[in-house]
Amino acid sequence: MKLLEGKVAIVTGASRGIGKGIAEVFAKQGANVAFTYSSSVESAQALEAELNGLGVKAKGYQSNAADFNEAQTFVDAVLADFGTVDILINNAGITKDNLLMRMSEADFDQVIDVNLKSVFNMTKAIQKTFLKQRSGSIVNISSVVGVSGNAGQTNYAASKAGAIGFTKSVALELGSRNIRCNAIAPGFIETEMTAKLPEDVVKGWRDGIPLKRGGTTEDVANACLFLASDMSAYVTGQVLNVCGGMLT
Repeated sequence: MKLLEGKVAIVTGASRGIGKGIAEVFAKQGANVAFTYSSSVESAQALEAELNGLGVKAKGYQSNAADFNEAQTFVDAVLADFGTVDILINNAGITKDNLLMRMSEADFDQVIDVNLKSVFNMTKAIQKTFLKQRSGSIVNISSVVGVSGNAGQTNYAASKAGAIGFTKSVALELGSRNIRCNAIAPGFIETEMTAKLPEDVVKGWRDGIPLKRGGTTEDVANACLFLASDMSAYVTGQVLNVCGGMLT
């Protein structure tokens, strides 16, 4: 029996990186997957075809989770197409790094909107469904930076720390209805974004990690699988650091 057989999962920001890794692992474990993407139409179509090829139902939706109304419209569309939703993975995220002295208001606001407001928007949109069925698992993708902070990332760190506070509050609010909410704090995960960095920078990061390697999207997806599935039925309000020991 696959861990997510017959379940329906929403994954935001899944056309690449960690979101794509989560969608793939979930589909391999039997979940039907509805995912959002912002602009990468070709990548989204390729992922949709790949997931459907695994024998599950999958569909991509071009939707901006940072927009309150769009998030509600998207969830309504998923419910119409899939009938129900069991799992919500809030993964959509961006960075606009700079020292505070040089950071514009727009760069701060946009990162908060995409990384934090989207979590509120999506959770609010799905809440009624989860309450009605008295079950549901929400996993918010935070970051080790949200736990420990990082120079040059005040906007990103604030958004990811905010997601942790939101996670714990939702767990307390909705626990009595059998709705669980947890967060994952990935460390240095090697994706298309990090592939553009100079090799010596990447090597420096790897050397500072006890496991001496960057994480893979599958490392994060497997942790997500645990928190989304019934394997973690008694786990809520927690932050799981997936960082190779970076935060030890």
